[in-house]
Amino acid sequence: MTHLKAPIAKKEPKKLEKHGDIRIDDYYWMNDREDAAVIAHLEEENAYYATLSEHTKNFQEVLFEEMKGRIKEDDSSVPYKNNGYWYITRFETGQQYPIYARKKDSLDAPEEIMFNGNEMAKGHDFFNLGGLSVSPNNELAAFGVDTVSRRQYTVKVKNLKTGKIYDDTIENTTGGAVWGNDNKTLFYTKKDPVTLRADRVYKHTLGTLESEDVLVFHEEDETFGTYVYKTKSKKFIIIGSYSTLTSEYQVLSADNPNGQFEMFSARERGLEYSIAHYDSHFYILTNKDGATNFKLMKTKEGHTSSAHWSSFIPHREDVLLEDLDIFKEFYVLSERQNGLNKLKIVRWDGTGSYYLPFDSETYTAYVGANPDFDTDILRYGYNSMTTPSSTIDFNMNTREKEIKKEQEVLGGKFDKRNYIEKRVWATARDGVKIPMSLVYNKETVISSDTPILQYAYGSYGATIDPYFSTVRLSLLDRGFVYAIAHIRGGQYLGRPWYEQGKLYKKKNTFTDFVDCSKFLIAEAYTSEKHLYAMGGSAGGLLMGAVINMAPGLYNGIVAQVPFVDVVTTMLDDSIPLTTGEYDEWGNPNEKEYYEYMKSYSPYDNVKAQAYPNMLITTGLHDSQVQYFEPAKWVAKLRELKTNNNLLLLDINMEAGHGGASGRFESLKEVAKEYAFLLDLEGKTH
Repeated sequence: MTHLKAPIAKKEPKKLEKHGDIRIDDYYWMNDREDAAVIAHLEEENAYYATLSEHTKNFQEVLFEEMKGRIKEDDSSVPYKNNGYWYITRFETGQQYPIYARKKDSLDAPEEIMFNGNEMAKGHDFFNLGGLSVSPNNELAAFGVDTVSRRQYTVKVKNLKTGKIYDDTIENTTGGAVWGNDNKTLFYTKKDPVTLRADRVYKHTLGTLESEDVLVFHEEDETFGTYVYKTKSKKFIIIGSYSTLTSEYQVLSADNPNGQFEMFSARERGLEYSIAHYDSHFYILTNKDGATNFKLMKTKEGHTSSAHWSSFIPHREDVLLEDLDIFKEFYVLSERQNGLNKLKIVRWDGTGSYYLPFDSETYTAYVGANPDFDTDILRYGYNSMTTPSSTIDFNMNTREKEIKKEQEVLGGKFDKRNYIEKRVWATARDGVKIPMSLVYNKETVISSDTPILQYAYGSYGATIDPYFSTVRLSLLDRGFVYAIAHIRGGQYLGRPWYEQGKLYKKKNTFTDFVDCSKFLIAEAYTSEKHLYAMGGSAGGLLMGAVINMAPGLYNGIVAQVPFVDVVTTMLDDSIPLTTGEYDEWGNPNEKEYYEYMKSYSPYDNVKAQAYPNMLITTGLHDSQVQYFEPAKWVAKLRELKTNNNLLLLDINMEAGHGGASGRFESLKEVAKEYAFLLDLEGKTH
């Protein structure tokens, strides 16, 4: 291990005062990405990381080639049918980006390449193509391009017959666009240029300048965002407005794109709903009248306000109703019970219903791409921590299934029978049982010397299901156990599981993770010397909180793009996403929320104590969690930590929140993280 003096950031105390409370931020100056001193400091951190990880450079390359070697390079998606065409996304050997193609009527028809991401990405350090939307007459495609990684897309239009890209150019959008049924009108969402909040929906007529576009909706409430989409029935264009706790929709006939949007049902604080259209009715998935786990209601076209909604599927205390997919003869319900996914198929005529059978103790099942309305085939996906992903076509009439594709794991070494998956339950300090999904190689001997990587997210009601990963095999085959902690703040055990991990109950998220760690140690799955933790974004906040609370539990931490300066960020409404987060974290402009946030904010609670070995990652162009949060956090940790454990900051100077854009470049980032962990275990040979 090379010994090198760590970068010491200069201190420029800035006084931050709120509610009569004064905080001193010595590293606030890092907020200015245009400041040469900031860039110089970040480059110094990168140089420090490069030097201290130099001895693992060859091992990183071994890991990278190993991970890449499991991936089928000339891979393609299972084709899906939409409006007379079969659509395929495929990769070619050695290429970083997908090719989007289609075939008319039959899979035996000649291939039309719509977009070649590899050609489009040339000359760009970062490239992302998103929001592909084909016109109803199949002749045109709207598409969005981001070459900076701040999720600000430029929308353009391509003629799929001639290959010509039109002059129409729309800047600073969310990437997607929706066609009116006239094949010449596009609806799209623009972002506020400072906060990046999606706040305006515009109408664009093909062949005109962006300056001529018509503003059709402005979401003025800064705690809301907006978006636009078309119903699966193709009959309506919908504008949605959303906050963490409240929804609202407006509808317009897609045949009349120059008409006026009409309110579906006006927003009511705390009322969440989503809508689907079938025949002459709308179906509403909602928490109306205290339906914590959601229920399904229905209403006629033209009578859409909530007063007219009638019950269709009632609320259930033990089942979370997550989604609804509509077909001509069937509808499909996505449910979650005791943490496990269930798919229920129901005939519209009421003559029958049944669940798809899943037998595993822990797995992930989900409805896939089903844009075709008039079909009896349901496409769904299935995987588990030991079972590669399968794409399955299921005939809802005959109940026959066809596995259209099973994820190939190349390299010749993988056999699912060589791995063990299980679900265990830890007891939290308040007596609540917390589930964890574990996977490991059957040759791994479980003892206090076994290394475990414990992962979690735990915010926004986002559920981390027990999923398969070819990348993860590089840890499992070197003796690691991988554990997903399904902590409160997610929605694994239903909506109340989320409610118990937000706002004034946010600390449950952190203590659940710690209590899961203590369970693994107490049950001799591992020990403090061999336990590691990882989380990203809000999961990076989780990492920051747990190492302040219980640093002695972990030998190492990987915090990816961590949201750690909670109070300062949530007080700055010019930072992207801040105002829309108040219902998740609270509004620190209110004294009680300010005090509660300050009590767990990782940056505010760094103290003089021994910390685990740490690798922290960020991207200079990150729009979700600004680069300066982890940069300041590392500077403060360097100042106060009392031991000589590693503290490394790796900044991608070309990327944003999602990291590198190419499918192989992103593997290099994972290889860095795994090399860090395996090096701490002495497993780099």
